[in-house]
Amino acid sequence: MLDEMGTHVIEAGFPVNSGAEFEAVRDIAEASDATVCGLARIVDEDIEAALDAGVDMVHVFASTSDVQLADSMHATREDVKRRSVAAVERVAEAGVECMFSPMDATRTEPAFLAEMVAATSAAGADWINVPDTVGVCTPSRMGDLVEFVDDHADARIDVHCHDDFGLATANAVAGIEAGASQAQVSVNGIGERAGNAAAEEVVMAIESVYGTDTGIDTTRFVELSSLVEERSDVHVPRNKPVVGENAFSHESGIHAAGVIENAATFEPGVMTPEMVGAERAFVLGKHTGTHSVRKHLREAGYDPTDEQVREVVDRVKSYGATEGDVPQDVVERFAREVGVDRPRVHEGPI
Repeated sequence: MLDEMGTHVIEAGFPVNSGAEFEAVRDIAEASDATVCGLARIVDEDIEAALDAGVDMVHVFASTSDVQLADSMHATREDVKRRSVAAVERVAEAGVECMFSPMDATRTEPAFLAEMVAATSAAGADWINVPDTVGVCTPSRMGDLVEFVDDHADARIDVHCHDDFGLATANAVAGIEAGASQAQVSVNGIGERAGNAAAEEVVMAIESVYGTDTGIDTTRFVELSSLVEERSDVHVPRNKPVVGENAFSHESGIHAAGVIENAATFEPGVMTPEMVGAERAFVLGKHTGTHSVRKHLREAGYDPTDEQVREVVDRVKSYGATEGDVPQDVVERFAREVGVDRPRVHEGPI
């Protein structure tokens, strides 16, 4: 589905991780028109596994922050720089695209980060990824960091943002705004800890807020989100931007009345439900007004008077205050209780 939607790069997995993952990456590479990427540490075995899987791009990564160098990689700056350059050279020699990630870039000492991106870019990296590995960046700082990396590398720039403080989408968009050519995203924002920048949020921000055509078929985002939710068993919150059940739902009387008149009154306008494969909904509850209730009743075949609508609204509000959303069958029960009739339909010959 990602391939059919026009996704530019699919990072399919970590081929050296296991035989099953190697086969999965190989199968995706064979079956996709998109650029397929395999992940690799600065380890010969990792790189050869990715190349053997037939990927179009190898994403090589190594820690560069002092805390990760000391307590994760157990290596010196000099050792990591040397091994990173050798890894990039091997991928470049194989004739596939190479991306290099200085992992934990947002906590890396700037002078060493500059050394690393300059050295790996010179060694043949086509892309330098700027990873906010533990989600501590802010949008303004991400913009500055992309410009900093651009000053020290000839490669194109990519950003990878985590959502520990709820800033992943904003940071990814800020990276693009500052000159990054690409952002790494995941469907529904799934990822380590609090997750990564969500594909649907980043793409729709670029498409709708910035008015830029990404080439991605956004009309399948809700379908894609539902598929990933089902297969991953990671629930999508109702209030999730773009693809959540409530993303285009309206309960408040003021909001619903405005949207019934003109959807742009209380929706972004630049992003409509049709653009992402969603449907607009009017939810009945304790904040519901007459416009929504009248709409629900008429769509159910009732023809209420203004006074009957007000009586049903009172019942809906009382029910919603204790029970939450008011289902359609309850609304129709309220309509019958206040004496609303359905117009009679003549079915026989005159």
